[in-house]
Amino acid sequence: MNFNSHTDGVVASAVKLVNGLTEGEARGRPFTLPAGDALVPAALEVLKGMSRRTSLTADEAAELTAVARDLRVVFDSVAAGDRDTAAEQLNRLLTETQARPRLESHDGEPWHLHFHGEGGTITADWGASCATGLAVVLGGEMHDRLGVCTAPHCDRVYVDTSRNGTRRFCSTACQNRVKAAAFRSRAKVS
Repeated sequence: MNFNSHTDGVVASAVKLVNGLTEGEARGRPFTLPAGDALVPAALEVLKGMSRRTSLTADEAAELTAVARDLRVVFDSVAAGDRDTAAEQLNRLLTETQARPRLESHDGEPWHLHFHGEGGTITADWGASCATGLAVVLGGEMHDRLGVCTAPHCDRVYVDTSRNGTRRFCSTACQNRVKAAAFRSRAKVS
């Protein structure tokens, strides 16, 4: 199941931003972010494969983290069955970033739609792109494909691209943790 190539890319980027730049739990362990200047390498790691940026300021890293927190609200709301809150959050982000469409052709790809924010900052551009991609998903019939991992002690997010739409975990590691715990529980009962 795909939305379209560019939407798939920015939605995957939204997942990567949320999972890499929001605190919580990941795969059964606490997930904390470094503070101050130490946040810069963590943010650059998240941007690998998404952006050509090789440097960020501490302020830009903090702003990206704020965007990730705003995007998390969307996933949490959809997972809780609250599509209205998710839509309101996306509308707020689209307004704040002043997302504007633009057709672009780069890196040998055909023309495709980009949404950048006003001012050209990395946070406005990623906030606008991710908010627009998530809005395309939320505004369509596949809105329930945004999710939060259901494994214990994990709150990482995902987009369900499976054919049957039954994904419940952020990763195979979490799925395996849950299956192993269920096996151990059944073995104790026997």
